[in-house]
Amino acid sequence: MTVSRPLKKSKNTPTQLTSTARREAIAEHFTALLQLLGEDPDREGLLKTPDRIARSWETLFAGYDQDFKSNATVFENENYDEMVISKDIEFYSMCEHHMLPFWGRVHIGYIPADKIIGLSKLPRLVETYSRRLQNQERLTSQIAEGLMNVLKPKGVGVVIEAQHFCMMARGVQKQNTMMITSAVRGLFKKHMNTRSEFLRLIGKS
Repeated sequence: MTVSRPLKKSKNTPTQLTSTARREAIAEHFTALLQLLGEDPDREGLLKTPDRIARSWETLFAGYDQDFKSNATVFENENYDEMVISKDIEFYSMCEHHMLPFWGRVHIGYIPADKIIGLSKLPRLVETYSRRLQNQERLTSQIAEGLMNVLKPKGVGVVIEAQHFCMMARGVQKQNTMMITSAVRGLFKKHMNTRSEFLRLIGKS
């Protein structure tokens, strides 16, 4: 098979490239990968595949271009001091070890102090950090820290349940294993009763 030479490292960082230039660079790399696999990137079925992959990556890795703190909508809290929970937030992410997808649900709870957050912004928070190369442990912590930094609440709890394709299609090849991670901050970490209430309300007690 014909193997192309490795592509030269660009002098521009991804943030310095336009979206079009970045997409073209990604497509060029995938053309080389197809050749390394022994495929013909010019055959009909693969002719547009590198460009399709590059365009799909704009969605899969959109989190790199997002800043949750600058886009979060917060409101004054009018004396509400109980728990706020958004559960079963669906997400997709990409494992940084094998670049294979993992997916599942995120449950987020917080106890407000001076501010509350717009309900749709909690899924946005998940999207910001999940649409990147990730591991589940870091993703869980980043969601918790992201909410703490924006709201300065009395406490935050995050639970993620996910399946990992890298465990299903390769390696041990187990199809029904669920990985569960949690991150707790503030009152959720200090008080077992608060943590227990959160787990009960999301159905995990």
